[in-house]
Amino acid sequence: MARNLQNTGRLRPIDLARGHGLSTQAVRNYEEAGILPAAGRTAHGYRTYTPLHARALGAFLALVPGHSHGTATSIMRAVHRDAVDEAFRLIDESHAQLLDDRRTLQAVENALRDLAHTTASEPAAAVPRSARTSGPVSGPVSGLGGTFIGPLAEELGIRPATLRKWERAGLVRPRRDPLTGYRVYDEADVRDARLAHQLRRGGYPLERIAPLLAQVRAAGGLEPLEATLHDWHGRLSARARAMLTGAAELEAYLRERG
Repeated sequence: MARNLQNTGRLRPIDLARGHGLSTQAVRNYEEAGILPAAGRTAHGYRTYTPLHARALGAFLALVPGHSHGTATSIMRAVHRDAVDEAFRLIDESHAQLLDDRRTLQAVENALRDLAHTTASEPAAAVPRSARTSGPVSGPVSGLGGTFIGPLAEELGIRPATLRKWERAGLVRPRRDPLTGYRVYDEADVRDARLAHQLRRGGYPLERIAPLLAQVRAAGGLEPLEATLHDWHGRLSARARAMLTGAAELEAYLRERG
């Protein structure tokens, strides 16, 4: 396929590498990984590349920011084994993940707005922690009122060990049942766990989530997370635009391949 372009123009590995700000070893690695078509060889065994290779490399590098290095690699491999439908499926999955991430961000914003509304409607005096939020707590409840670690982990789709890790990081602060010694998560704990889970899905590390949750608890409003949410929106928009750029470069490469 695309033999008409394979024989027009000859590029050395250094030419291809310099044109994209890479090392010659990176170019060789990309070829061996199937990201580039196989290189031609001189009579002495040296690799030679063509403008088609340059277009393939440009397409791959354009795909990475929107789809990740691993997915971009899989896309180019599929193209080079003439499994273009598989490449399109991988692209569709990235778009579906981006849409899911947008929905997650919306859920975080809604959760914080609900939190701000609930906090604003409460009296300033100290209130038992289990009464600070509204909404049902799923799973078995203890004598103190609340849910245990297993049901909460199941609800969130995570392991109990993850909740224990979040507790050590200060994301959640469950009490202990005096009779059993089990962790008891009241409604405020469940809210914090849900919010932490959503932020983790948004790509935020634990060390950034803990102070944000502390600020939300102290301030009782959306303001502490406004900068974070703005940054999250920006990163999603950047990914969406990167996907457009990658799609354009891949389409140009597919056309040149014939």
